Amino acid sequence: MSADVRDILDIERANTPEITRDSFLATKKRNFERTKHASRRPEGMHREVFALLYTDKKDAPPLLPTDTALGIGAGYKQNKARLGMKKVRKWEWAPFSNPARNDAAVFHHWKRVSDDSTDYPFAKFNKQLEIPTYTMTEYNAHLRNNIQNWSKVQTDHLFDLARRFDLRFIVMADRWNRQQHGIKTVEELKERYYEVISLLSKAKNQSVEKKTFVYDIEHERRRKEQLEKLFKRTTQQVEEEQMLINEMKKIEARKKERERKTQDLQKLISQADQQNEHTTNTPSTRKYEKKLHKKKVHHQPRPSKVDSVVNAIEIGSSGIKFADLRGSGVSLRSQKMKLPANIGQRKVKALEQAIQEFKVDPAPPPTEEICTSFNELRSDMVLLCELRTALSTCIYEMESLKHQYEAACPGKTLNIPPSLVPIKSETLEPNAN
Repeated sequence: MSADVRDILDIERANTPEITRDSFLATKKRNFERTKHASRRPEGMHREVFALLYTDKKDAPPLLPTDTALGIGAGYKQNKARLGMKKVRKWEWAPFSNPARNDAAVFHHWKRVSDDSTDYPFAKFNKQLEIPTYTMTEYNAHLRNNIQNWSKVQTDHLFDLARRFDLRFIVMADRWNRQQHGIKTVEELKERYYEVISLLSKAKNQSVEKKTFVYDIEHERRRKEQLEKLFKRTTQQVEEEQMLINEMKKIEARKKERERKTQDLQKLISQADQQNEHTTNTPSTRKYEKKLHKKKVHHQPRPSKVDSVVNAIEIGSSGIKFADLRGSGVSLRSQKMKLPANIGQRKVKALEQAIQEFKVDPAPPPTEEICTSFNELRSDMVLLCELRTALSTCIYEMESLKHQYEAACPGKTLNIPPSLVPIKSETLEPNAN
């Protein structure tokens, strides 16, 4: 196009080389190589991320990390290894013996010639248990007549195996000489061994310094039987158990939901009662109640103190119902002592005050007997607090009736039993409950 413009304006055209076949092919080849090495950004990739993949020279990213970009030597592109001029340390095939063995066995391993230590480096890990010994006199005095089906030869063989195999009772039962000493199970070997250890410690007065282990063979047998039954369960039994666990979880969830709804309902009822009390305490309402009371004071029967006490006992007879953990899974015994969720904060505070009053440990060790006794004690404490509250309410009502009687019948008085007089000094307030 520039040549046409030059012809129109009558401008001299620049001398251009003649296009030949070789020059045309060379130009095509350069353009092809340029397009071949040109890298295109894949679709969906950001321009900044694509720029990180290539350098300014459009070199391909390295397959291995190099430090050439930081200017630190040749990096990993150096082909020749730099070997030191030091001599290689010599190794030799040397014999050694293990101090833990008593048969003077000799073994061989590679070690450095410069290493002059003759001790086996792993000899420090050779640790053996201390198996006690006994004399013939001690056996006749303490160990003979305790278990009838064990002789001294069998006991000696048992302790010899214990020293050889470091109390690995499974291996000891496997190496037990059945032809000379009869058949013995693992439980029988454990029972006899710990029985001898306990008797020897008592004879040597070592039971105070070191606690002896008491082995219960019947418990161990039952435990293994239960494990065997658990291991031999079929797939149907496992699925049935899982189904029962899921059903139990659903039942527990529904139970907690009902308890939550019951608590919400109790809160609503208490709020409604408080609102009613607030409305009844207005001056106009009190005047109307006084007039109404004067009209009906002679017609209403007086509530007796027996009825009040009976009602108080009926209110607090429930105590605390602790949860019974009967799930098939593993649970801590201390969960039995956890207070139920349906107990209000008022009962919890009253229980804490009663525990401090009677100086009871709030977190005793959770054995089976202590859990049961502690739960019963706290239930009785809650019942005691409710009975105290009911009694204080009864005394307050009796005082109110006394004043009403004296106001209605001037010159007359109502006698209160003397047994209730010391208690009313502390619990005459109407808001004690």
